[in-house]
Amino acid sequence: MTASWVAWCDGLRRVRRAPAILAGVWLLTVLVSVPLALGLRGMLEQHLGSSLAADSAAAGVNDDWWQEFSDQASGLGVTFRPTIIGFSAVLDNLSAFVDNDHRPIVIVGAATAYVVLWIFFAGGIIDRVARDRPTRAPGFFAASGVFAFRFLRLAAIMWAVYALLFAYVHPWLFGDLYGRLTHDTTVERTAFLTRAALYVLFGLIVAACNLIFDYAKVLAVVEDRRSMIGAIRAAVAFVQRNAGAAIALYAINLLLFVVVLAVYAMIAPGAGTGGLSVWTGLAVGQLYILGRLWVKLTFWASETALFQARLAHAGYVATPVATWPDSPAADAIR
Repeated sequence: MTASWVAWCDGLRRVRRAPAILAGVWLLTVLVSVPLALGLRGMLEQHLGSSLAADSAAAGVNDDWWQEFSDQASGLGVTFRPTIIGFSAVLDNLSAFVDNDHRPIVIVGAATAYVVLWIFFAGGIIDRVARDRPTRAPGFFAASGVFAFRFLRLAAIMWAVYALLFAYVHPWLFGDLYGRLTHDTTVERTAFLTRAALYVLFGLIVAACNLIFDYAKVLAVVEDRRSMIGAIRAAVAFVQRNAGAAIALYAINLLLFVVVLAVYAMIAPGAGTGGLSVWTGLAVGQLYILGRLWVKLTFWASETALFQARLAHAGYVATPVATWPDSPAADAIR
């Protein structure tokens, strides 16, 4: 527990020393979200026009108009539901994840683009927190470019594993197994507890895969590994040798995420009535997104700190940091 706690504290310190990374990933999130927001804004504006329903919707929640819009909406418009308000959005996403619900294709497309961008920048982010010192833009983007194609190969393996889990394991757990376990059950509470236990089991399987893939990324960057299959095998071996520290560290980071969710649940705004309340809700929502991104960076930074502590020393990275070439042109730019 001591090693995991030290690694977690070191990860927090590394993230705190790299505020530009947090600001950058937040900006990345905003840039991906803005086109969707503008598209939905146009659909709402076209449907409302200058009618009395527009004034009513702007003043608060108009259930009749919302139902009318939902009945005729398609594409991006089907995402405009009451579940997007405040903490309901978090619960809706969690429900869709555990129940393996499908999202509209436009959301899937935006999410895919967001994941691809994360894949590109992941190498630079892990390289920065691993070195624990500024690498500047040339070093950051050089590391991002070097590991982008390697992480794309890793992403293909991850996609295959998660597709297997959600296409076969999930239906078996919540279809066949759940049906057999509750076939003769007459007490609703027993059925609920059985399903909750299966949710926990499936969550543990997903968490184990996530843990291995996280360390595969860390090992690939710190040790400059080119084979992603080799990185996964090395990650499995590292977690096996350091199971107590690795699992405890993952649990601490997971608890940090739960704390962020709990805080947002307490302060998340409702629908509001326009004006200041809308901007307040937007600000609180962005703070929550910053919190989630901070937790994600802390995951990577603390896992990197633990691996370096067991491998060599803090700040150890196999490859030298990329810099501008020593030339008169580079000197002139400086």
